[in-house]
Amino acid sequence: METPEIINRVATSGLVTLDLETYYHSGERVIYDLKDNLFMEAILREKDFREFLKSHDWSQYTGKNVAVLCSVDAIVPTWAYMLLAIHLEPFAHTVVFGDAQALEDKLFYEALEQINPEDYRGARVVVKGCSTYPVPVAAYVEVARKLRPVVQTLMFGEPCSTVPLYKKAKA
Repeated sequence: METPEIINRVATSGLVTLDLETYYHSGERVIYDLKDNLFMEAILREKDFREFLKSHDWSQYTGKNVAVLCSVDAIVPTWAYMLLAIHLEPFAHTVVFGDAQALEDKLFYEALEQINPEDYRGARVVVKGCSTYPVPVAAYVEVARKLRPVVQTLMFGEPCSTVPLYKKAKA
């Protein structure tokens, strides 16, 4: 008796796998907490802050991804965050106001700009769900928003086990 040929249906399905992990920016993440510039962790003294900005070694942020925030309950004027961004911008890869999650979201938004939706026109796309690096939910939302208008179908998971998300209506 002859053994039946095993056919890999996933390989022959025509599914296109999109792995968002490939868009992970490997650069170092840094949180800059403005509380360290406050007097008694409560008040920002403009003169002291400006002196700090002049004397601080900003080159230590070269190529890094920086999230700027204030972790204590203090009234911080908007211009203070702007000044930090101005000093960080020549060195850092990216600067964002917010926490580590806001930084990850921003890095993925920047990276997902590389995706040309036309490359997926009419395709059956599976957005891979498992990854080694943390992929924020915001990245999955963004790729769904970006691809829905052009794909035939959009799914989530692994090619062998998908969750259907969208199927273009037949014309």
